[in-house]
Amino acid sequence: MIEIRPCRLEECPDVLALWQRADAIPSPTDSLEELTRLVRAHADYLLVAVERGAVVGSIIGGWDGWRGNIYRLAVAPDARRRGLARRLVHEAERVLVSKGARRISALVERHEAHAVGFWDALSDRGWRRDERMLRYIKMVE
Repeated sequence: MIEIRPCRLEECPDVLALWQRADAIPSPTDSLEELTRLVRAHADYLLVAVERGAVVGSIIGGWDGWRGNIYRLAVAPDARRRGLARRLVHEAERVLVSKGARRISALVERHEAHAVGFWDALSDRGWRRDERMLRYIKMVE
């Protein structure tokens, strides 16, 4: 049985390890300090999937008061192909809708074919690509 729930502070190192095991593309904010800050400030934004005490999945559902955003969907290699990613997305959607989200976007690395395929497969749940958008970022030191 896999439980999906908000991440606990002591699980933040496990989430970072999961991202490495899942070959998630590293980000400058992939640090224990950043993750614990997120969990402290917004306890229900980072959801984890836990199986027999081990973190096997994660997703971040952020809410800015205007729009919901999904980041860092990751599933451990040995927990894949069981519908866990879909469950994580569903739970993140549920949390975001409860906060008032009427529009949710997901950031997906375009060159990661498996990730693009996963999100394309969620068209049955109403997800679609927005070809009009381009993303710009600025790193703040």
